Parts: sequence; C-alpha cells; structure tokens
Amino acid sequence: MGTNNRTDKALEKILEKLRERSAQSSVVESDASEKKGEYDCPTCKDELGYLENRDGIEVWVRCKCVEWRRIRKLMNSSDITAEFEKLQFKNFFTEGKHDLIVEAYDCAVDYYRNFDSIKNKRKNSITLLGQPGSGKTHLLTAISNKLIKSKNVPVQYFPYVEGFNDLKDDFEKLEEKLQRMKEVDVLFIDDLFKPLKGKPRATDWQVEQTYSVINYRYLNHKPILISSELDIEQLVQIDEALGTRIYEMCEDYIVIIKGDRMKLNHRLGDWK
Repeated sequence: MGTNNRTDKALEKILEKLRERSAQSSVVESDASEKKGEYDCPTCKDELGYLENRDGIEVWVRCKCVEWRRIRKLMNSSDITAEFEKLQFKNFFTEGKHDLIVEAYDCAVDYYRNFDSIKNKRKNSITLLGQPGSGKTHLLTAISNKLIKSKNVPVQYFPYVEGFNDLKDDFEKLEEKLQRMKEVDVLFIDDLFKPLKGKPRATDWQVEQTYSVINYRYLNHKPILISSELDIEQLVQIDEALGTRIYEMCEDYIVIIKGDRMKLNHRLGDWK
C-alpha cells in the first residue's frame, strides 16, 4: 500500500511539472495571433509535446512537429538548397524524351527502391554520366530528398566546383569537412571534375582529396551518388585507382548519356 502511494505521488509530481511548463510557455503571449507568430509550432509551442485529457487522465502527447523538425535538421545538414529540395521524381518528366533520359530515370527510381537491400554491399552506389542538362542532378537530388524524408538517411551534397573552392578558402576546417564527406551515410558529388573549356577540372590536389574520400567510402561500403559530364573511361584517365573504384561501386546503377545534344539537353530542347 505504501509503495502505491509513493508511485501515485511521483506521478502527480511529474504531471505537476508538465502543467507548470505548459503554463509558463503560454503566459508570455497576450493574444492568439501573437502566440502563433512566435512559435515554429503553435500546437505544442515548440515543446515537442503537450498535455491532453484522455478519459479524465492527463497524458503527455508527442507532437507531430517532431517529424518535420527531424527532416528539417537532416535537410539543413545536407547542404541541399531550398531550390534543390523541390527536385523530385514526380516533377521529372519523361514523356516524349530520349530513351537514355528514360533509362536514367528508371535507374534512379530502381536505386532508391533497392537502397535498403544494397546499402552495405560493394555495388551500393549510382552514377549518371554525360550530357550536360540531361537531368542528372535532378534525378540524384530526387534520390537524396527521398532518402532523407522517407528513410531518415543523412545525405551530404557536395557540388564539385563550389565545394573545392570552399575547401581551399577554409583550410582550418578542411579535415573536418573531408571527414564529414567520408563518414556521412550517403555522399552526393555533383558535377565531378566538371570541365572548363573542354578540360576536366582535376588538379593534383583535387584528385588527391577526392580519392581520399572515395577510397574511404569504397573500403567501408558507404554509398555515393555521382553526376559528371565525363564517362568512365575519362574518369579512369584522370586517375585509374579513383575511376575504377567509382565504376565498381556504381556498376549496377550506371547510365552514360551521350548523343544528340538537342535531344538530350533540356536547356536547348523543349523540356516539360
């Protein structure tokens, strides 16, 4: 009997503290419109939960905002911009498009669907190569967005040109950033070795750092998503060890988009 009394008192103290916290969070505002404007979530007032009366018993309910806060945190850490967040499978149109565009779309969708079963295997990655403006970035970003929002998988977006400019400008954080690229669950490298005036941007330092990241992920079976205007042969010519590792990791999910520029580059053609 004494034990039950102590338990009841402990529960009452917990509920009392929850009531106090709920009351304190609502005292500051003077009207409903001000309240709504000062919180990310007006339902729980950013407490991540709230007291609810269920059959005369007050219970602490986890707020639905917890889910979108988790997604937002993953999106913010991914470096995927708000504009790129809009790139989804549903707004990538294949009707009337070149067969290679359709193949790239199907490959990206298959990769996402099979991700859970392949993520820890050697061939756990995807690369879309070739023609600029063919939708490679759109499709790999769509995969990234789906992994984050539907599977709770952290993704790091690394735009090759801008990314290496940032790395050079911030040497103090170089190791920290490279380690993040090595360790994150999924790494998306966009426009790898993007050519300038027909010549791949691949300095010895850039190749060295890229190899360091890719080799770590290769050895630890960590997936990569890669877009590039170069094909596998050109990647191998830049660095054989790097190019062959990328090929081995992406062998089951690789599309090389080459052909009529007017049919493959949506910026030049009639892209829906």
